[in-house]
Amino acid sequence: MAQDPVDLDTLVRLRIKGLRLARGWSLDALAARCHLSPSSLSRIETGHRRIALDQLTLIARALGTSLDALVESAQDADVVIKPIRDEARGVTTWMLSERAPHGVTVAKMRITREAPQDPVELPVHPGRDWLTVLSGTAHVQLAERTVLVETGEAAEFSTMIPHAIYAHGGPVEVLVMLDHDGERAHLHEPGEVS
Repeated sequence: MAQDPVDLDTLVRLRIKGLRLARGWSLDALAARCHLSPSSLSRIETGHRRIALDQLTLIARALGTSLDALVESAQDADVVIKPIRDEARGVTTWMLSERAPHGVTVAKMRITREAPQDPVELPVHPGRDWLTVLSGTAHVQLAERTVLVETGEAAEFSTMIPHAIYAHGGPVEVLVMLDHDGERAHLHEPGEVS
């Protein structure tokens, strides 16, 4: 049986209370941090008082979150992350975070393509890449240098060095964190070549 979706106003109130309790704060503690009376904050959390935008901004700041995070919609189309397969590149990608224009993108990648026998031109871009190997062995090519990263190990490198990540001895699954430039360079639409 499907439940009725929670309206945004109720969701914002639940988020405020949930974040306050997660920090172990009483109503008094949060009220002091956002310059509201404890009774006003209580009425906001319980729905007995309308939330003014200026109050919501103060509450978000006091809770260490953004106004956007407090008021974002709960209407997730699907909570299951679907893989994006690129057979030509030998890569399947699961986007674990939304593509962030100025932040970090997190993705799980399953790479089946092994390093080519003949030298190829490797890409460069500003920034740094980080990866953790979940299973298998990653062949990280950094210009002329080959680094094998085993299951449970992590690597971090400047992306101004020509680089690529391949499978070594079978498929490899990695968790990658990429800055904006890395996301554009590595997480192409299917069919594009890196």
